[in-house]
Amino acid sequence: MTARLLKQYWGYDAFRPLQEDIINHILAGKDTLALLPTGGGKSVCYQLPALALEGFCLVISPLISLMEDQLRRLKAIGIDAACLHAGMSYRETEQTLKNMLFGPYKLLYISPERLQSARFRDYLPEMNISFTAIDEAHCVSQWGHDFRPDYMKIAGLREWTGERPFMALTASATAEVKQDILQQLQMPNAGVFSYSFRRDNIFYDIDYSENKNRDLLKKIPTGGSGIIYCRSRKQSEFLATYLKQEGIPAGAYHAGMEKKQRSIVQEQWMEGSLAMVAATTAFGMGIDKANVRAVLHYDLPEDIESYYQESGRAGRDGKNALAYCVYNNSDIERLKHSLALQFPPESYLRQVYQAVAEYLQVETGCEPDRYYDFDLNDFCKKFKLDMLPATYALKLLARQGLWTLTEAVVHPATLQFTCSRHDIDHLEERYPNLHYICTGILRMYGTVFHFPTTIRLGAIAKQLRLKIEDIQSALTYLTNMQLLQFTQAKEGPQLYFHHYRVDSRHLILDTASIAKLKQQKQKRIDALWQFVTEETACRERMILHYFGEESTTDCGHCDNCQKRLRPYVLDEDKIKAEIAQHLKNYPVGTIQDIVHLFEERHQTKVIYLIRELAEKEILAIDLNNQYQCKKT
Repeated sequence: MTARLLKQYWGYDAFRPLQEDIINHILAGKDTLALLPTGGGKSVCYQLPALALEGFCLVISPLISLMEDQLRRLKAIGIDAACLHAGMSYRETEQTLKNMLFGPYKLLYISPERLQSARFRDYLPEMNISFTAIDEAHCVSQWGHDFRPDYMKIAGLREWTGERPFMALTASATAEVKQDILQQLQMPNAGVFSYSFRRDNIFYDIDYSENKNRDLLKKIPTGGSGIIYCRSRKQSEFLATYLKQEGIPAGAYHAGMEKKQRSIVQEQWMEGSLAMVAATTAFGMGIDKANVRAVLHYDLPEDIESYYQESGRAGRDGKNALAYCVYNNSDIERLKHSLALQFPPESYLRQVYQAVAEYLQVETGCEPDRYYDFDLNDFCKKFKLDMLPATYALKLLARQGLWTLTEAVVHPATLQFTCSRHDIDHLEERYPNLHYICTGILRMYGTVFHFPTTIRLGAIAKQLRLKIEDIQSALTYLTNMQLLQFTQAKEGPQLYFHHYRVDSRHLILDTASIAKLKQQKQKRIDALWQFVTEETACRERMILHYFGEESTTDCGHCDNCQKRLRPYVLDEDKIKAEIAQHLKNYPVGTIQDIVHLFEERHQTKVIYLIRELAEKEILAIDLNNQYQCKKT
């Protein structure tokens, strides 16, 4: 049956490694932990058994964009699915929940914070959930690289779902994180299916670079497409412009862009009209594009987990692909600075907590479980906070379980009458235009007296043959008259407050866990730095070892393996001699002039020797990498 469903809906004749074993295990009603690499087909592992079982599969996913992407794909292949997230109106939420009771839906995607909502809990006892799938399951581990506090509450679902199993899925988890997942999700007897982290078709290549733009340009694939990851929105825009100037179709992608513009860039990249996307880490999750020939890192990622996940978006078609990363001393300084920023002093955390409460106007003792619009730029501006440290403080307080920061979500316009029908009838004599609009809305939306109802201003304007601006003005006026409550459509991030608001002086912070988190973060930084600076060991073996998978053979296709396979022509003395000869012939020039004398595999050593000459004051080097020979 599983093979038939795979062919019918996905068009494949055979499963990828471990997929069938994972599916059969969950079909047998057993808890399952699946560790499959990026591109390993994790979604099929829960979507297919959802079709085979009665009821529907509850899928817990951390990002709205991931949910919406999965829904589009499922709809395209004829599978009914729905989602619940913070961007939905009351009416949409209510209708979705009812559909899950009586409709044909086989999957319900839900954000982890929605699990705790009273409305969802009201419907939960009546739901026929076949099993629960936890996507990005590494988020459940507070010692992992992407912890989400709401994930720790998922195990509470077992009170409602009884013997129905859990399936946890992730692409990257160390041995410690894997054990934490099993413990936090209460799966002591789960079947663990772990595919090798080895990627035979990916060539890992890492270089020290004093000119990242030039070195990355040399690695742009001539066929297929690619991604360049960087750490800032400004950098992604600069790189997209730089690539276009070099004749390469490219676009920028980051969370600061309008949702519509992000969608356009993603669609153009997916269809191939854009060869490259310069992006922050907001890009790529859940995107299944087969012909990505290169994933390039302009800035070092935060840890090996992020590097492995992002690099794994290359070569999903099984053909050879490049994972190229450039770094220099500024990356090291940034990582060191990042550690201090991510774990600010307790006094600063209390300051940010107090500022958030004041910004959102949350009074002391105010009840929890409420959403608030949260504009980070406006917040930092009003309270004179630097953006980066404030962002890390917000995230650290979120890890303490105080709130959840959501990505940008769309809130449609809503309307609810707060008066009686009799009050509307009285409008006809004094305000005939307002009466005309109110009665028109009542004909179009029958629930506006009962609860906030999603409306479309364009549809109302067309029906009543008025301008949208006139409708908006009238609804605002009626709101001021206290006859209705009109909320305009908006898009933006939100903060979901989990707890009863307290005075910041009395806020209880788990400083011991924060200290351990900082220690864990330092270990991940150290491991990453060791990985990128290693000049001889096989890079893939280092990745495997990091994730607890030992290998007795080198990959043979990373940069370090390739160095060993090629004869090493120049030793250090020969490099020094060539540099000295060049300086004698050209006492003034650029660092790049010297570096380009040598093959790529020698360039890291060349840069080191040039710096040594500068320290001995043989060379003077300015900020533009121009040199002048002071001694011969």
